[in-house]
Amino acid sequence: MIRAFLGLDLPPAIRGALQVQQFLLPLPRRVEPENLHLTLVFLGNCPEPMIEAAHEGFEALRENGFPLALQGLGLFGKARPHTAWAGVAPSAPLMHLQAKVETIARRAGCRVDARKFVPHVTLGRFPVPDPADTARLERAVAMGAGFCTEPWEVRDLTLWQSHLTGRGPQYRPLARYPLA
Repeated sequence: MIRAFLGLDLPPAIRGALQVQQFLLPLPRRVEPENLHLTLVFLGNCPEPMIEAAHEGFEALRENGFPLALQGLGLFGKARPHTAWAGVAPSAPLMHLQAKVETIARRAGCRVDARKFVPHVTLGRFPVPDPADTARLERAVAMGAGFCTEPWEVRDLTLWQSHLTGRGPQYRPLARYPLA
């Protein structure tokens, strides 16, 4: 079994901008800079033949590159936040690409999450903070609402293997798929 996901690697300038946001937010646990990415489809724990079938589908994908920018900050967990994230500026090409790769993953037999795709880059995951820390975190996220990056050109996709460790997940690229 291989735990894997397909996503977008981020250019150094975008990683740097995200690290500044991580510093400005009172996050109990930050995602390591080398692990910052945008997940398009989480494949979960799949047998190798399914990963190979997905890999072949991703290799056959013929899509054009496109510009993409990050915009805004947010929290998942509503009244009990557990994840801080940077949002993505609206992008029809991104949504089109995500739908295609999700279809490829499903056809390969991977159990793709049925939740609606919400494009984001995770900045930190943490246990639910106490009320005072939650209020501080919510204020900091609201102050960062104007966060945005310059657009960059999405030129490829990456298939990563994910290993869960006590210090958080560790990612290793398995394959890259260039866009036209």
